[in-house]
Amino acid sequence: MIGFVALFVLMVLRVPVGMAMGLVGVTGYGYIVGMEPALKMVGQTTMRTVTDSGFSVIPMFMLMGAFVSVSGVSRELFRAANAFLGHLRGGLGVATVMACGGFAAICGSSVATAATFSKVAYPEMRHYNYPKSFATGVIAAGGTLGIMIPPSTVLAVYAILTQQDIGKLFMAGIGPGLLAILLYVLTIALIVMIRPGFLPAGERKTRQERLASLKDVWAPLALFFFVIGGLYGGLFTPSEAGGMGAVGAFLLGVVRLRLSLAQIREALLEATRTSAAVFTVLIGALLFGYFLTITQTPQKVTEFLTGLGWSRYALLAIIMAMYLVLGCLMDAMAMIILTVPIIYPLILQLGFDPIWFGVIVVMTVELGLIHPPVGMNVFVIKSVVPDVSFTTIFRGVIPFVLMDLVRLVILIAFPMIALWLPSRMG
Repeated sequence: MIGFVALFVLMVLRVPVGMAMGLVGVTGYGYIVGMEPALKMVGQTTMRTVTDSGFSVIPMFMLMGAFVSVSGVSRELFRAANAFLGHLRGGLGVATVMACGGFAAICGSSVATAATFSKVAYPEMRHYNYPKSFATGVIAAGGTLGIMIPPSTVLAVYAILTQQDIGKLFMAGIGPGLLAILLYVLTIALIVMIRPGFLPAGERKTRQERLASLKDVWAPLALFFFVIGGLYGGLFTPSEAGGMGAVGAFLLGVVRLRLSLAQIREALLEATRTSAAVFTVLIGALLFGYFLTITQTPQKVTEFLTGLGWSRYALLAIIMAMYLVLGCLMDAMAMIILTVPIIYPLILQLGFDPIWFGVIVVMTVELGLIHPPVGMNVFVIKSVVPDVSFTTIFRGVIPFVLMDLVRLVILIAFPMIALWLPSRMG
């Protein structure tokens, strides 16, 4: 308990999450075992983590996403979706959700998706007099698709922590990701039905303009099916898929004249910075995990919760509520790395499928990215669109938060939505 209190105090003092977890972990371990073995553990854990080939999947997918971001794929996806849907009431919102889903399939980062579409979709929606609340709300919600639709860095980290198959977890994210897109579109349709004059209609494109908008969409689609198809078919391991995806994104950008030398340098630096941040959090969490292990925290938490005599779904509801609260305090990656080693033994004892639970956790973490009073995607959008208040963004995102809760209930009731594709992999 002292360790957890110290950790949250450090985070409130704005110490980076990875550093805070590492500091508390080493101090706690040193207090129980001795500082000499604790300090040796720091060097061994750091070296083992950064040289483990299994972790290479993280920087490779980061690099793939960076090449995709700087090469303008987001604009092409939005332009195509807008050409077919923009003339409908709320059509630009639907186009934004569709484009976010397509971008998420080759990016893997919610923050990057939200930031990108704040620049791409927001000006277009404001041009056609969409309310600020709706425009920012739909971008915040669409951004959460980045960590659900594969390749997802958060799902990859969950797989590493729980020693599950990364490929199967990526496949498990496809069904819930498509369900999210469908429910977000349904949310927009309900808003149009309930408030007919709230969302305007855009300009109808000609047939030639629609066909022209499709000519640039083949590249991201080809890249997605190449990477995910190779994983599903067993042609690549996850690390190889990440490498092939990064090379594929680079070659497509060069061949289509979308990558200059300056953009290549920008992508490499961005991927390096992001990977370093992820590895810092990962190493800190592993050090904190050793402290939890030596104090037998996971076993004690499992014993306490199972000893309550509640049903497994009641305990699952408590875990989900915990993630919603933590979503107000820390980012998605930190939440997963900090909590999964504690919660995972309990999930296995309750008889839940670990692949399915990974998807459920990521979905709940998604909610943390957009629900009040703190949401990482909301802060990202605010930084890109400074003239919109936090209150306005949260007002626009509430209908999507409610629909995400519906999606969570659907996935708990029908786990095969997530498990069908992984079960076909053999």
